Amino acid sequence: MNYIGIVIGAISFLSIGVFHPIVIKAEYYFSKNIWPAFALSGSILLILSLLFRNVILGSCLAVIGMTCLWSIKELFDQEKRVEKGWFPKNPKRRNKG
Repeated sequence: MNYIGIVIGAISFLSIGVFHPIVIKAEYYFSKNIWPAFALSGSILLILSLLFRNVILGSCLAVIGMTCLWSIKELFDQEKRVEKGWFPKNPKRRNKG
């Protein structure tokens, strides 16, 4: 029985679920200007995924890396959602981002 697809699917599902609140909090505390941290993290994880022979581990690292990169877009979208009033603004942050 091949369970690799189910494991990768579960990691994808968990990764999206975990990164949703991370993006919200990151935009709240740091604004969209935190995007380079997501880019660096995603790039490092993608490079690491190439170095592992284990299919599950390499795939999971790649999925999480791609989720980091997708989160960059979500940071910019989150700023728009905050402007629309769908999420609270951080009153302590001076600059708009």
